[in-house]
Amino acid sequence: MTKKNISNRTFVITAAIGSALITVILILNTLWASRQTIKATDEAVSAVSSFYLNAMANRRARTITNLINNNFDQMEKAVDVIRDEEIETQEELRSSIGMIKSLLSLSRFALVDEDNVVYTQYTTYTGGSRHEFLAEGELNGRTISTVYLYGSSKQLCLAIPADFKAMGKSIKACFVQIDIRDIVNLLAFDDDQESTNFGLYSKNGGNLSGTELGPAVSDKNIFDITKGSVPEKDWLRFVDDFARERAGSLNFTVGDTKETLCYEPVQNTGWELVVLIRDSVIRDQIHSISEQNLSITKYQLTFTLIVTAVFASILLLEARIIARKKLEAEQENSRNLRSMATTDSLTGVGNKHAFSEAELELNPKIMAHEIDKLAIVVCDINGLKHVNDTLGHAAGDQLIRDASDLISRFFVHGSVYRIGGDEFTVLLQGEGYDTMQTVIDRFNRTAEENIRKDAVVVSIGYAVLDPSDEQLHDLLKRADQMMYERKRALKQMGAKTRD
Repeated sequence: MTKKNISNRTFVITAAIGSALITVILILNTLWASRQTIKATDEAVSAVSSFYLNAMANRRARTITNLINNNFDQMEKAVDVIRDEEIETQEELRSSIGMIKSLLSLSRFALVDEDNVVYTQYTTYTGGSRHEFLAEGELNGRTISTVYLYGSSKQLCLAIPADFKAMGKSIKACFVQIDIRDIVNLLAFDDDQESTNFGLYSKNGGNLSGTELGPAVSDKNIFDITKGSVPEKDWLRFVDDFARERAGSLNFTVGDTKETLCYEPVQNTGWELVVLIRDSVIRDQIHSISEQNLSITKYQLTFTLIVTAVFASILLLEARIIARKKLEAEQENSRNLRSMATTDSLTGVGNKHAFSEAELELNPKIMAHEIDKLAIVVCDINGLKHVNDTLGHAAGDQLIRDASDLISRFFVHGSVYRIGGDEFTVLLQGEGYDTMQTVIDRFNRTAEENIRKDAVVVSIGYAVLDPSDEQLHDLLKRADQMMYERKRALKQMGAKTRD
């Protein structure tokens, strides 16, 4: 055999071995790269899922907190209203309670006297053993407790002290009870129940809302279900977070099902709001694409490295697109639901929930003296009860709409809210603040002219931000006082009142 043939044979063998070695390296590198890509994608999807869940849990927890604060604010208004009435009999007291429930939208509103007797619109009973806040002695401020009623849904009890006389007795407290089912309905966004679920839990892991947190957890005690499915230190941290009212997240597996949940404390209630996503629709789609990538590499070895690099980029881009679409869909959902939740259905202006949100946004700025120009106008419809009693509630509703149109037409540069049956507020800033006095003078002249025309009459009072004010409620109280003075003046001019 000549040296040339040996050299050619050596070259062929070397090329063959080299090609085989390169092929093996390409295959192993492709498999390794693909697995690394899947791992990186899983981490990216987990991060997106956690962000999505944290945002959802936090938003829903704030929704409950806003509901609680709004009820407390309305209860304080209710006490102010009833305190001014001279109530001599239980019938008068029940009538006043019914009026408060109607005007301020306070369901299950009740008063408690010095002997722990509870008065509702329809019943009277001894409440010392039935209500936790009464058993604890003197009530010093806002109190929140969970009530477990036999044969009924769990309820959230909100109580505040009240100091006035009725029927010759001292009324020491008032409270409302919110059915947890109503809270669940408020939080029930249009979720895909195959992927995302939520529930309210007590500190001991008990399910308060009765909602199913996915097939694996169902409506059982969340500590019992997760114990043994995660490392003990993670489970103990999870339990401790509930006990200390902290936010957090937990990943666990029940059977073949991977679960990710995030939890957020609901302020001052002792509850945790938990949101769970099961193995993620995003993750399923990414895994499907990754498996296709592994199949393709068997037939296209020469392009493996290029395909792997390109495919990894596609995967990451796909994950971002899917995550963005889900977030955009959730945000659009939230905007639509927020619009429904913050718009008064009768008049189309903002409702009391929208006003409470505006108040929560403005209070920190007022406290920090970050606002120079701010005013509030309180509006009250004259004669609504008279119209309801003589012409019917349809005519009363039309009077409310006419009043809303009148207020909105004059305060075109303000934010108008209907916060009660016949009560509106307007927040003025910027141009609305600068033109306030002119608009108010024109509005008052129109109200006086409407007395003669037998048209809608609205009493208004206003207040502007003072350096000593600490919250919007300070302005609201001054505006309320001016509004009642204006109401008395319009009555003397012939305007109808509730009397």
